[in-house]
Amino acid sequence: MTNLQERGHLLTEQVNPHSLNLDQISSLELVELFNAEDQKAVAAVAAAKIKLAEAIDRTADRLRQGGHLFYVGAGTSGRLGVLDAAECPPTFCTPPELVQGIIAGGAGALVRSSEDLEDRAEDGEAAIAQRHITQLDVVVGITAGGTTPYVHGALNAARQRGAMTIFIACVPAEQVSRDADIDIRLLTGPEILAGSTRLKAGTVTKLALNILSTGVMVKLGKVYGNRMVDVAVTNQKLRDRALRILQDITGLSREAAGFLLERSGKWVKLALLMHWTNLEKEAGEKLLSEHQNNLRAAVANYNNDKQP
Repeated sequence: MTNLQERGHLLTEQVNPHSLNLDQISSLELVELFNAEDQKAVAAVAAAKIKLAEAIDRTADRLRQGGHLFYVGAGTSGRLGVLDAAECPPTFCTPPELVQGIIAGGAGALVRSSEDLEDRAEDGEAAIAQRHITQLDVVVGITAGGTTPYVHGALNAARQRGAMTIFIACVPAEQVSRDADIDIRLLTGPEILAGSTRLKAGTVTKLALNILSTGVMVKLGKVYGNRMVDVAVTNQKLRDRALRILQDITGLSREAAGFLLERSGKWVKLALLMHWTNLEKEAGEKLLSEHQNNLRAAVANYNNDKQP
């Protein structure tokens, strides 16, 4: 890692020549400028697609073996990691410990500034030790400018424990180097408001984390086609979504879909398996378990076994 005191040369700290008159333009011009600059976030993800795909495959492999995914960051980067982790249980019905967000300053840093704590590499090391991270786990260090000591401390500790490490930054490697198993650079250029990395850098980080976590869950069999078959049915909106998934895929009436959902214990994936195989709940659960809860694999195996 490059140790930097003077950060003015970093891509994320430079002055954007397109917004030099930001305080003089109209609101419409401001919106148009933001919209034009935000296109660079999509392009940056495209430029990093090979590394992102590798991160998906290797992370899914670790999680299949019993590992966990940890995001580590400070400030905006930390909040985005916590957000992505928090959205996995309701979307994919994962246990809260499967994907975790670690932010410098802890939960309080989500709602109030604690950016001074990002300078403590030893706190990042301690966060890894506290969670007993092992060689099965994946630790993603997120730092827009690439220099956050808290993140580097966490990554160093994770590597010492044999965990797979992923580094996500919005500066090129020649500005800030980092030893990691996968090094992802999301280069969006200088911010409209100089140095405010909650803008384009934050946007591109959110895009990348969306892709990473969703891709991993797809590989783990949490999705059938493009449907959330592991959605947690915890409120009326999600119950409606579960019923619509069952209706669309099976052709059942809403009433029949509701009955099937209840019989399955409100688990869409199991409900589909029960419908297609005529298995009861307990037998269906056993079949899914034998195929790591992958619906497509379980159904294919059941059909193969039934063939003469």
